[in-house]
Amino acid sequence: MKRILFLVLMIVLGGMASLPVFAQQKPHYTQYVLNQFIVNPAVTGIENYTDLKVSHRHQWVGIQDAPVTSYLSLHGPIGKTDYRKTATSFDLKGENPRGKRYWEEYTAPAPHHGIGLQVINDITGPLSNFSMYGTYAYHLALSSRTSLSAGFGAGFNRISLDADKLDFGDVVADPAVYTTGILNKMRFDMMAGLYVYSADYFLGVSAQQVVPQKIDFSNGYIRPKEGRTVPHLFGTAGYRFSLGDNFNLIPSVMVKYVDPLPVQVEGNMKLQYLDRIWIGGSYRHKDGYAGMMGLNVSNIFHIGYAFDYTTSRLNNFSKGTHEILLGFVIGGYPDNCPRNVW
Repeated sequence: MKRILFLVLMIVLGGMASLPVFAQQKPHYTQYVLNQFIVNPAVTGIENYTDLKVSHRHQWVGIQDAPVTSYLSLHGPIGKTDYRKTATSFDLKGENPRGKRYWEEYTAPAPHHGIGLQVINDITGPLSNFSMYGTYAYHLALSSRTSLSAGFGAGFNRISLDADKLDFGDVVADPAVYTTGILNKMRFDMMAGLYVYSADYFLGVSAQQVVPQKIDFSNGYIRPKEGRTVPHLFGTAGYRFSLGDNFNLIPSVMVKYVDPLPVQVEGNMKLQYLDRIWIGGSYRHKDGYAGMMGLNVSNIFHIGYAFDYTTSRLNNFSKGTHEILLGFVIGGYPDNCPRNVW
């Protein structure tokens, strides 16, 4: 297993030092449907409250130096006044907030702005990728029940290599990384997206790492080929089915494209009861399965958990992937405790 991990790291390091990077460079999130803001800045300010989420993902447990991703996201509206007629309302007295009458009376919010913040730290062995973005979005009603939002994010990305953790053994090391200490490369980064949403469905497209840039730890001394960041394209879609007055079934899909990798498709299914508890599952084509569950603990706090089971060869060494998400509502109202849209 150490040899396998060593080869994986050498491919990544080689790409960053002198070769093209042919791999996904942004983290994966199994519970994307609970926080689409983390993949699409157009979601910024979609709620009628300030939405704070923190998440921790430990991938391929049992494999030394496997990826570990943590993030904090925060976003809220500016000038949004519809505190009751939204797809997020919760705990209306005397009735189920997700019941039939509520959805029939849903109306699109008035035009408004949103601002947000994302802080992400992704670590794989000696490599660390830390990024921070400020985001903005504008929401506009297309009809009485449908809205369109457009958003972008700008910030920085810092890729670090802890050369002290590298052990090449008898292998002749690339002088680009044959040193000690931590090597840092910081660069400007951008993202952009569009999002169409209603009480019943959502459609989103977004791009991360919009501006490709060089990654080179050799300070220009080695130039056969240069590693580069590449854009990541995401498409998301979902629909809400009402199953009686107490249950909602929400299937969704994410399509991801990172050149030159094949298109990756992931299907997701979430069954929700009274906006209080939910279970779900997902399937990533030719990669694995995941089970999910969550609970709205109170008016201001909810929690989600996912366990991934890989069907690739890594399954021979991995004990699965764990992902936990904590959400906090800031500025909610006692009789209208809002929740995430989906």
